[in-house]
Amino acid sequence: MFEFDQYLGFLAFLTILTIGFWLMIFLISFIPYWIGGALYENWKLKREAKKAEKEAN
Repeated sequence: MFEFDQYLGFLAFLTILTIGFWLMIFLISFIPYWIGGALYENWKLKREAKKAEKEAN
């Protein structure tokens, strides 16, 4: 059925596929978090700038 080198190749393929799957899941969950955090920080900076401008007037 399978020779030993084919078995090792199949295991290597499954390992690479599994690592790729979990890396994709990590990136899909991390990138929206990163973008959301950047938008929130930008919003806070704009809000503080408006508040400082009101206090200066």
